[in-house]
Amino acid sequence: MERRLHVGAEVQRTGGVHFRLWAPDRKQVAVVFESVDGGDPAGGDAGGRRSLSLDAEGNGYFSGLVSHAAAGHLYWYAVDGNGPYPDPASRFQPDGPHGPSEVIDPGAFSWTDRAWKGVPRDGQVLYEMHIGTFSAEGTFQAAVRELRELADLGVTLLEVMPVADFPGRFGWGYDGVNFFAPTRLYGRPDDFRKFVDAAHAVGLGVILDVVYNHAGPDGNVLPQFAHAYHSQRHTTDWGPAFNFDDEGSGPVRELFLANAAYWIDEFHLDGLRIDATQDVHDDSDTHILAEITARVRHAAPGRSTFIVAENEPQHARLVRPPEQGGYGMDALWNDDFHHSAMVRLSGHSEAYYMDYRGRAQEFVSAAKWGFLYQGQWYSWQKQRRGAPAWDLPPAAFVHFIQNHDQIANTCRGLRCHAFSSPGEYKAMSAVLLLGPQTPMLFQGQEFAASSPFFYFADPRDEELARMVYRGRKKFLSQFRSIAQPEVQAQLPDPADPQTFVRSKLDFADRVRNAELYAAYRDLLAIRRTDEVLSRPWRPVDGAVLNDD
Repeated sequence: MERRLHVGAEVQRTGGVHFRLWAPDRKQVAVVFESVDGGDPAGGDAGGRRSLSLDAEGNGYFSGLVSHAAAGHLYWYAVDGNGPYPDPASRFQPDGPHGPSEVIDPGAFSWTDRAWKGVPRDGQVLYEMHIGTFSAEGTFQAAVRELRELADLGVTLLEVMPVADFPGRFGWGYDGVNFFAPTRLYGRPDDFRKFVDAAHAVGLGVILDVVYNHAGPDGNVLPQFAHAYHSQRHTTDWGPAFNFDDEGSGPVRELFLANAAYWIDEFHLDGLRIDATQDVHDDSDTHILAEITARVRHAAPGRSTFIVAENEPQHARLVRPPEQGGYGMDALWNDDFHHSAMVRLSGHSEAYYMDYRGRAQEFVSAAKWGFLYQGQWYSWQKQRRGAPAWDLPPAAFVHFIQNHDQIANTCRGLRCHAFSSPGEYKAMSAVLLLGPQTPMLFQGQEFAASSPFFYFADPRDEELARMVYRGRKKFLSQFRSIAQPEVQAQLPDPADPQTFVRSKLDFADRVRNAELYAAYRDLLAIRRTDEVLSRPWRPVDGAVLNDD
């Protein structure tokens, strides 16, 4: 059989669909079809579900060719008479994680980006975006309208927040459970392909935020097929970790390696942003993150790829080359720069900001060395933070003054311009955009968006929704200014649809704040064209006249 992935439903050029599933804990697996117009793919008449048994391969995998199946057919899996369950490698869930999977033919899309060569590490300007709030419609198709504007602004690389499908009507995407299925909330898989194709047409690269440390609490069917999917030794802040290093971990590793390559191959993405890598636990000789990096590179022959990690402890080894014992990634988010900027702009130094002063020397040091903490004592955590990173190139650090987490963590979803003076906001923007590190903007930052950005999620279960709200309040209570009961009472409910709607951008702000918007465009033009500031390895130094 011809297969692009080692699991899932794949349309065959000679006809039919080949199904393959890893279910080592099960004795019998059947693919169950929903009836479709014109007859049933299992060979029966329309009007009800039909099932066909898959053959056991003897290695924990079950597979089989269904000659009458085709793209567009809906199916489930039944295991040992239980279920049915959606495919854990489903390419699309038209009714969400609790509905049937749909057979998708990725080869049916006509790409126009054959000349696209990908994105190198140096020279990038990132733009983090959440498809659901980037436009009023909240779809891939609507986002396409703004791509030329972003390219003209000076953005070079879009960082799309997670799209792996999740339950509910809205969410950030970090509770995804269908790792191969772009969420139906933003469109169909080909709509995502059109978005990437259109971005490439105007010179924009696209990377995808992926979550490989945990699955969401609702709709995760992996345990129905194998207990080995989750680790018995490691945990995360959000639930069980995936099993990358214990008994049965081989197929688990392969599933996530295949997922990383899948986004590059079938969607022509230019790389990944990997969420919370400190909670991707693996004690194997070769860390799964290093393997993911290598698999992404292999999946893009003839194209440059960009892989950036979020790593709260700031482990420099993630971006060192493999020959130096590193994982070979391109860049790391630099929370140090953000935290200094927040203290400078807001005047508040509490919770995880308490070790920062927002003084001039911090920005000189960040421009010279990237991370401020490279092994020094960090009183907030009562331990040392970071590791030496003197040898890393400036482009290996992603600097930002806003991102999805940090805006939402202000309680009221406030953006930086809302709690700083116009002069300081422009000055900090200049430090960000003209510094030697890789700058990242969060959607709307460039025109001082009037809309807040809240944490929002739409759990199907009312008790889960209450738990999410309580958990959010508990997390934010680490800030003394938010821990007060009267403030806690004002925290927006993540499950309230208005919390989501209020977070949507209003592009009329581009006109209302035209002066700032022009300043961002001018600063990015200087970064791109100035003979000194455009050098990726330019030497940087500075002197401090006073704390301001």
